[in-house]
Amino acid sequence: MKLTDEQMRTSIPYIVEATALKKNQVEHTVELLLEGATVPFIARYRKEHTGELDEVEIRLVEEQLAYFSELEERKFTVLKSIEEQGKLTPELRERISASRQKTEVEDLYLPYKPKRRTKATIARERGLEPLADIIAAQELITGTVEVVALPFINPEKEIPDADAALTGAGHILAGRLSDNADARAMVRRLTREHGVICSRVAADYKEKVTKFEMYYDFQEPLKAIPSHRLLAMRRGEKEEVLYLAITAPVELILSGLKARLLQRNSIFSPLLELVAEDAYKRLIAPSIEVELRLESKERADEAAIAVFTRNLHDLLLAPPAGGKRVLGVDPGFRTGSKLAVVDATGRFLEHVTIYAHIGEGRLPQARQDLLRMVESYDIEMIAIGNGTAGREMEIFVKEILAETGRQLPVVSVSESGASIYSASDIAREEFPDLDLTVRGAISIARRLQDPLGELVKVDPKSIGVGQYQHDVHQGMLKKSLDSVVESCVNYVGVDLNTASYALLSYVSGVGPALAKAITRYRDENGPFSCRTALLKVPRFGAKAFEQAAGFLRIRNGSDPLDNTAVHPERYRLVAAMLSDLNTSLAQLIADPVLVERIDLKRYVSESVGLPTLNDIVAELKKPGRDPRSQFQTASFRDDIREIGDLQAGMILSGIVTNVTAFGAFVDIGVHQDGLVHISHLANRYVKDPGDVVKAGQLVKVKVLSADPQRKRIALSIKEAHMEEKK
Repeated sequence: MKLTDEQMRTSIPYIVEATALKKNQVEHTVELLLEGATVPFIARYRKEHTGELDEVEIRLVEEQLAYFSELEERKFTVLKSIEEQGKLTPELRERISASRQKTEVEDLYLPYKPKRRTKATIARERGLEPLADIIAAQELITGTVEVVALPFINPEKEIPDADAALTGAGHILAGRLSDNADARAMVRRLTREHGVICSRVAADYKEKVTKFEMYYDFQEPLKAIPSHRLLAMRRGEKEEVLYLAITAPVELILSGLKARLLQRNSIFSPLLELVAEDAYKRLIAPSIEVELRLESKERADEAAIAVFTRNLHDLLLAPPAGGKRVLGVDPGFRTGSKLAVVDATGRFLEHVTIYAHIGEGRLPQARQDLLRMVESYDIEMIAIGNGTAGREMEIFVKEILAETGRQLPVVSVSESGASIYSASDIAREEFPDLDLTVRGAISIARRLQDPLGELVKVDPKSIGVGQYQHDVHQGMLKKSLDSVVESCVNYVGVDLNTASYALLSYVSGVGPALAKAITRYRDENGPFSCRTALLKVPRFGAKAFEQAAGFLRIRNGSDPLDNTAVHPERYRLVAAMLSDLNTSLAQLIADPVLVERIDLKRYVSESVGLPTLNDIVAELKKPGRDPRSQFQTASFRDDIREIGDLQAGMILSGIVTNVTAFGAFVDIGVHQDGLVHISHLANRYVKDPGDVVKAGQLVKVKVLSADPQRKRIALSIKEAHMEEKK
């Protein structure tokens, strides 16, 4: 059953409650989403409609809309099923309709859900339900339960005695209690609040050292366990090193179930106590444990994905070196180092392989080829991959440049995901005649020029900034990462005439198919002269133009506004401002003082408010500006190349490569990232490492310890700062 837009709008009160946003903000945002508007477009160009909600808030509305739409769809299915059984009462309909949680709907549906054959159904088939009803009524206070059960003895139905009859009736009552929505909710709540997750080592690993050793005999409150610990324990369970279980507050739960089941003192009280225990241990506890394990896994997934998305966001928005002529180097020992030149626009020009690390005999040629590439193409920067032989190649290049008196920035660039790109369909389409390693060198050079433009070609999971990314829900991970890439691409804007189809595909309203159509049209017809020319691209309609145009840039086009984030729907508004100032657009852009003379209040209307007008003025002041930070480079010590070169107490420069829930990993140029534990990030309590450092950030660290055998390096940012203050 597919919900209509009108049915989806019924979720608005729920979304308001879940997000704590204003009703009109939610209503207008939902309307825009249902019309097909993207999150970046709504956040940037519909601020008046949403009350200036940012992307995070809009995505929250989008997620809640999806959740409550699915909930309404499930309610419809459940109500229809119960109604078809002829068991839907007005009270049950009202309770299901008012439910705000999927678990509550499923609990209410459980008694009516088709079941496999159970002990309870067998007891019913044997005619014991009337006995179960007598016991449940609890009206007899004298006599014995055996006497009550005598009429139900029937050897032909495998009920040889009173005990068998009472046991069967108990199974029916246990099933009823297990199906009771309120009882299940109580057990779930108590287990969630007081439960403990425990791990034990498997017998085969008791005497073995593994990476899960700290969890061989471990327990922690279920509601408090951090994401990274739970995911580590689950991985240990998957690899059959650990056994996991949730220990519930059994006495507290049984007390609650018995109180619910025993309405008064009767001859059936002892039996009903046993029924409560059976219902919990045999029926309720196993399913609730499965539920809560799944719930805790989802919570851990969300936390891990949040870490991943934040790191990816910071990495994608790393400062670009810009339009420089770059020599990219994919270093290697035995197979040589691949050198590739790209011009200021990222266009590949030439490549060569040099052998600088496998014998003195090849050094002169390596030196000659390197200098020829630098001189022939007037290279402005050199980008060297930070993988195998990266530090050796960096030292080699710096020595050659120093000998010849050249001063060029030599930058270490992360290779994470470069090999994935090199073998991808995108790389094959770009460079069908080049070897994989040469494609890698080109990618390294381009990453220096524009990290965003190059990294979008790589599956985000391969960039190396995640935490247990292979253990989390892959669909949820992909959706979150795609949202981050989309957000970053549209925040920066895209050059319509130079962007790859991989980059264009993340532009609001475009997608992979239209991105390929744009690049195909560009190849056949030449560069776009204006934004409106996009409408000539096959299947690029008015809706796609509305969503995409503001995020696409055309440098040196026919209209200077096409190189700004001003949306074409506001060009007439800018023309009115120019007319009122009696000036031209070129003069206005050239003289920011003129922009200050614009009286924004004059242009406020029903569709345009001050938020949009302020954005327009900001663009007119700095057209074509890149919102990313200024480019900086880290400088590794030339005498520190391997872990063995490290000594406790050294103060080194490094680059944050990954931020996790327990600290940050930093590249200090020794082929192995060091860990700055959360306790060593700052001279204060830190709850979230992401509040202190970001992926790609340049930092100073102090070496606390280095273990070459275990390849572990402990670093401290806090102590490095303290040393600098001294």
